Amino acid sequence: GSFLVTQAVAQALVACGAPKGSIITLGSIVGKVGNLGQGNYAASKAGVEGLTRTAAKELSRFGIRCNCVLPGFISTPMTDKVPEKVLVKMKSLVPLGRMGEPAEVADVCAFLASDDSRYVTGASIEVTGGLFIG
Repeated sequence: GSFLVTQAVAQALVACGAPKGSIITLGSIVGKVGNLGQGNYAASKAGVEGLTRTAAKELSRFGIRCNCVLPGFISTPMTDKVPEKVLVKMKSLVPLGRMGEPAEVADVCAFLASDDSRYVTGASIEVTGGLFIG
């Protein structure tokens, strides 16, 4: 999906002669650090980062920037089903001590879509509350 959408958007931007553009992909911190029992998920999300960096190299000559957002533990309907004791453990791993909110991921996407990030391309930005800081 990420490949096909990136390809379609890039082709449309180039075909219409847009002087600039921004493609933002969504990966996951799991694609960068791995996770027990999630080999397939980690591999696919790592692929999104590789796709994004390659697209950034290929599309920069057209003024198209490509960046990837890597969310960590974000409160969603999916996490509503996670047992409380697991959520407590997850939050204890995050230096900011809480789950992220979808709006916090959206804010990073809005920045990357804006001219405020006009010199940012090929980057992966972690939205993790500090999870996995070196």
